[in-house]
Amino acid sequence: MLQWVRSLVFNIQMYVMMALMGIVFLPFALLSKDGARLACKTYCRWIRWTARWMIGLRTEVRGTPPEGEVMIAAKHQSFLDIILIFGAIPAGKFIMKRELMYAPVIGQYGLRIGCVPVNRGKRGAAIAKMTADVKKGLADPGQLIIYAQGTRVAPGVKAPYKIGTAVLYEQLGQPCVPTATNVGVFWPKRGLLRKPGTAVVEFLPTIAPGLDKQSFLAQLETAVETASDALMQEAGFDADAQDTRGA
Repeated sequence: MLQWVRSLVFNIQMYVMMALMGIVFLPFALLSKDGARLACKTYCRWIRWTARWMIGLRTEVRGTPPEGEVMIAAKHQSFLDIILIFGAIPAGKFIMKRELMYAPVIGQYGLRIGCVPVNRGKRGAAIAKMTADVKKGLADPGQLIIYAQGTRVAPGVKAPYKIGTAVLYEQLGQPCVPTATNVGVFWPKRGLLRKPGTAVVEFLPTIAPGLDKQSFLAQLETAVETASDALMQEAGFDADAQDTRGA
């Protein structure tokens, strides 16, 4: 019960501070993208700091955060992996679902830092629009972050890797940095409860450009799933027990 109360207080202050920082940093965000990035990075640091002492959740970034123009193809389990990935790299910009454009603060700042909204309707049209929009944004250097499964996936749940990630990899001709995580063990995709422990995001060895789409997707999935499974096991997650409960 105590952890639930601590989680509730943490969640409330998380959204309150999002609104306050959005207002305070608005003049800087309007002046430049660097001002918008500063606001987002400040918020990331705030969340990591408050998570540590309010709910007992430590956070860790492993591997080498990329700095050049690369594509980051990541595992997505909850809002926390967004915080950790963006806070670790110099100029991140996400492929985000179009509905988030209209979300208070998140939508406006996301567009300001160069995030690319995607309509998750008809797959062919959505992929074509996404690649066109990404290419338009290449004039603004940075690290393009895409969630390869297209949505949040809870620990122990299997979901396919989307072809759109492979299309971007092929058309952009950039290196890809696979990224694993275990954050969903502590910060689930739904619900208020946040658990104590150590949540990790890990940047894995780079996949060089030049592979065909199917080979790339296979290599990406193997790397991310293997590393994520290891991180979740390290965090005490029992995949077999999860499968049993799901059955």
